[in-house]
Amino acid sequence: MLAVFAGFFPSGMALPVVPRYVHDTLGLGTFFVGLVMGSQYVSSILFGRRLAGSTVDGRGPKLAMRLGLLGISVVGGGYFASLAVVEQPAAAVTLLIAARLVTGVAEGFIITSALAWGIARLGAAHSGKVIGWVGMALFAAYGVGAPVGSWVHERFGFAGVAAAAVLVPVVPLALVTLMAGTAPSGLKRPPFLHVLGLIKLPGLALTLGSFGYASINAFIVLLFVGKGWGGAALAFSALGAGFIVARLLVGHWPDRHGGAIVGAGFAALQAVGQLLIWLAPGPVLACIGAALTGAGYALLFQGFGVEAVRRTPPESRGAAMGGYVVFQDISMGLSGPLGGWLALQAGVDSVYLAGAIASAGSVALALWMRRRPVAA
Repeated sequence: MLAVFAGFFPSGMALPVVPRYVHDTLGLGTFFVGLVMGSQYVSSILFGRRLAGSTVDGRGPKLAMRLGLLGISVVGGGYFASLAVVEQPAAAVTLLIAARLVTGVAEGFIITSALAWGIARLGAAHSGKVIGWVGMALFAAYGVGAPVGSWVHERFGFAGVAAAAVLVPVVPLALVTLMAGTAPSGLKRPPFLHVLGLIKLPGLALTLGSFGYASINAFIVLLFVGKGWGGAALAFSALGAGFIVARLLVGHWPDRHGGAIVGAGFAALQAVGQLLIWLAPGPVLACIGAALTGAGYALLFQGFGVEAVRRTPPESRGAAMGGYVVFQDISMGLSGPLGGWLALQAGVDSVYLAGAIASAGSVALALWMRRRPVAA
């Protein structure tokens, strides 16, 4: 879990900083903010998750984790490269997008290897617990990383965030190298597209359910700035706190009660959180909405993940976890430019109304999933 925390901590630092770097320093609009923040999911969707899954199933999760942590350090180098040409916005944003593309691949390796490694050690019956632990480490990294990133940016500029991305993964990379790995199963593995077909229902529910979470990552800073509110980094902390508290209090529910029904209930909770952000007259209610979004997303992701594991054979668990997160990446990748376009047409707050509607669609798919417990 330390490796997951360290791998995602630099991304957490970047969340409140990169949008302002694009918007304020480079002088580009909200569409480019969404494009930059969503670009990492393009590489994940096209080949990152598939490559991560095949590496985990074929070479073991230890190697995949090491490659992912190394990739995060490379991202920091990309941030430095963007800063070097900051007077040329087109070149700077191109290098920034390249760094975000590497982020998508690196994070895919980290999360896929962590999930598959944990499930291999504990067994599929405890898959919900494993997903819960990994998710808490991830959101702790986001929740702590966001205010730290703002603090570092105020004192050292974007270069400080870039340096952290280079240096933070070094120690966990050394520790993972010393750990004992788990051997691949050696069994013949079905094609990746076949695995995607097995998990399509929980995956599509995750796609719709991820829009609200993605909209906070990409646009909450612009919402706060546009309304003249301070403390945008606290919204990220509220998102992470809601996620972690939900996992700690009821993280055992998907294993005990079933992933589909738990996912449906918490997708509904996320919809409420998105509506609160949409209607918020001030930052306090917006942060409460972010916390409810985090709590809802915590069990939504975990519940549908349990359904995905249940529908796949043991020798394809790496591909299943990589494929499952592809559905998340689709939402993350589309929500940036789509949310940016919507913000231009109807204001940034309208993005959160769209998030509530998407969450309601996730509820509907989850209820349908209960009626079709075996994938077609």
